[in-house]
Amino acid sequence: MPFIKLTRLEQKRFGAVVVCILCAVAAWLFLALNKKYPYAVQTELIYKEEPQGKAFKALQPDTVDLKVEGTGWQLLFARLRIKPPAIAVSLQKLNSRSYVVLSEQLDQVNRQLETSQRVISIKPDTLYFDFSKRTNKRVPLKLISKLTFAPQFGIEKEIKLSPAYVNISGPQEELQKIHTWPTDSLKLNDIKTDIDTRINLIKNSKNNINIYPSNVGVKISVDEFTEKTIEVPLSILNNKAYHDVKLYPKKVKITLMVALSNYAKTNEEELKAAVDLNDWKILGHNRLFVKITKIPNFAKLVSVIPNSVDFIIEK
Repeated sequence: MPFIKLTRLEQKRFGAVVVCILCAVAAWLFLALNKKYPYAVQTELIYKEEPQGKAFKALQPDTVDLKVEGTGWQLLFARLRIKPPAIAVSLQKLNSRSYVVLSEQLDQVNRQLETSQRVISIKPDTLYFDFSKRTNKRVPLKLISKLTFAPQFGIEKEIKLSPAYVNISGPQEELQKIHTWPTDSLKLNDIKTDIDTRINLIKNSKNNINIYPSNVGVKISVDEFTEKTIEVPLSILNNKAYHDVKLYPKKVKITLMVALSNYAKTNEEELKAAVDLNDWKILGHNRLFVKITKIPNFAKLVSVIPNSVDFIIEK
């Protein structure tokens, strides 16, 4: 197929036409995107000015559809999102009635949005609520954590939360389902020193339950750990017939992992080991297995040598 050959002058004229067309399209697009257009967007509700002394339960989801008027640029680039992504709604009217009309709060809603966006209407326009008597409950906190320690380091004693309990208030039927309240996840790596920090509590997914406080202190005592081996004499359990039982050996070596700060106070008095004659009388074993009946709460058991012993019973 033969190509159309243009003279230099015709090429310049053709180029000028193309440039004019592109400029016209760009100008039209710019003007079109600067115009206002209505579009729908879904957003979450945040309740404020809640009625005092009343526990409420929303009878519809905490999301609404907004009809928003914005520029074509917002429609093109904002992907139908509003800023901020949630709007606050006053529940002050619930002091005198059981519903809230959102169209009455359009001015307050629009003050929360970008100046170039304007909410025209909200669907549903009326929110209905169910009321019950508000009660209080005190529940323990549950720390959600993912901790890793440097080699030979670990938690010296129980993690301390301050406060250890949280106060929650809301409908009685809702509070009966709550037995603990979790914190946000505490993630720390390669720990080798004490931790003293604050962490937020998990936010309540239901608007009719209040939590106090909203954050707690977390203290983690960290120490370097080492092994310590202690020789402990064996005692005998369930020797009800008062047999003369001879054990071989009479002592066992217990190896513990203990913090350096607790190394000196970890001794024989803090440990107890025993064998149970029921292993022979009831289970018919020809060796008695060693059981650790007492161990310090700050120590971790590593091994018991031997873990079973020979025995002779003289009647």
